[in-house]
Amino acid sequence: MTAADPRLTPATERVALDSLRGILKRPAYTPGRPMRLARPLADLCRAPQGGRDRQVNFGADLVVVEQRQGWAFVQAAADGYCGWVRAEDLATEMPPITHRVSAPATHIYAQPDMKTPELAQLSLGARLSVTAMQGQFARLAQGGWVPVQHVADQPDHDPATVAARFLGTPYLWGGNSRNGIDCSGLVQAALGACALPCPGDSDMQEAAFPPAEGAIRRNDLLFWPGHVALALDAERMIHATAFAMAVIVEPIDQAITRIEAAGQGPLRSRRRPWPGRQGAFP
Repeated sequence: MTAADPRLTPATERVALDSLRGILKRPAYTPGRPMRLARPLADLCRAPQGGRDRQVNFGADLVVVEQRQGWAFVQAAADGYCGWVRAEDLATEMPPITHRVSAPATHIYAQPDMKTPELAQLSLGARLSVTAMQGQFARLAQGGWVPVQHVADQPDHDPATVAARFLGTPYLWGGNSRNGIDCSGLVQAALGACALPCPGDSDMQEAAFPPAEGAIRRNDLLFWPGHVALALDAERMIHATAFAMAVIVEPIDQAITRIEAAGQGPLRSRRRPWPGRQGAFP
């Protein structure tokens, strides 16, 4: 991808990050303002009040490029994806991140007691600032408590195992959470939980990883035009698909035949996210 890709270009028609000086002409430039998503989930929209391109989860670090009329144009620190979010969903307080949600979903409780009212629901991958542990609950810097069974301070080691936690999740175009997820969102969540940096869209993912040689292995990525799946083994794959409107496991041969018969193209490539490229965690 290049700076010309609007999904990865931290610039509006009026303002660009300082890093784009001499590359992209804009009336104004800014160093950007680091902020953090303070709500459980937010759409990254292609325009204020526009359609969703992707989503960001609780605790995501963002750089604000421009604010106008209650909206902020941001770039996500994790994958560089850009879009508009509601400015009221951002916080300037950025305490150290200590854990991530490791369960498919969890709740923030008002007190360290599962019988007290829940304040919000979080999805796998949400980044947490834990300040204390009390019994079976972790206290968050922003307030509220999360069950310790649902958080981790170390990465997972098998993306396919992580992806399986999303089985049955409804398909949602541009989705990145247990509430709804799409094919590239599932792959990004699975790799991210294992501290493997991963772009947001399937074409970016296909370009990011090297071709897989030999037989299909667990955790190979299978690419069709506009679609990606994760191999569970040489015969089965898991993917978020509009065919079932859910995350499902499907025989690879059957999926190849079905997708091509539907006119969506043949299997285009196979990629292998390699170990040794782990990023920061949590």
